[in-house]
Amino acid sequence: MSIADTRTDTPEELVVGDDGGDDRDDDAAPLSDAASDSADAKADTEGSDGANPPRRWRTRVARIFAYIVLPAVALLLGAAAGYLKWVDGTARDAEVYRAQSVQAAIDSTVAMLSYRPDTVDQNLAAARDRMTGAFRDSYSSLTHDVVIPGAKQRQISAVATVPAAASVSATATRAVVLVFVDQTTIIGNEPPSDSTSSVRVTLEKVHDRWLISQFEPI
Repeated sequence: MSIADTRTDTPEELVVGDDGGDDRDDDAAPLSDAASDSADAKADTEGSDGANPPRRWRTRVARIFAYIVLPAVALLLGAAAGYLKWVDGTARDAEVYRAQSVQAAIDSTVAMLSYRPDTVDQNLAAARDRMTGAFRDSYSSLTHDVVIPGAKQRQISAVATVPAAASVSATATRAVVLVFVDQTTIIGNEPPSDSTSSVRVTLEKVHDRWLISQFEPI
């Protein structure tokens, strides 16, 4: 009786065991489906991410170019244009200063060294108005004490010309000019005598006029 019971129970236990095995298989299927869905979603995500970085990179580069590179280039171009304009204006101004100072040096040199015995006072007074500073004072003393009396007593006349002159330097307020001078002097009835010299003339800008401040024979 116990053996039969045992035999009868054994198949039932085996059946139960089979059913339990079937239940585990059924539970595993949903897990497999979930894993499959997760893998598919991951694949979709990876595919999407793989396509987006180039687009994001291009968008980022475009923004950098639009907001940083272009303004920087525009700023550099503006600065370069301003610098070139300043250089051009400075060069033009320097050219004007050179031309003005050279002409002033020529005119003033001719006025200083040219006079006639009957008009020597007026001649040299007009020349003195082309000078400034200590040089004006020394020129006034020289002409008053030596040149004017000598010109009147000995009937001396002088004519100066400037065959050439060149700018050494020139700014808005100061200039240096190298002047080459030819001078013809007549004393009474004597034959005229000619002389040549070169002079370094320094001029100062005073009230929009170029006035001689130094006159140095070289």
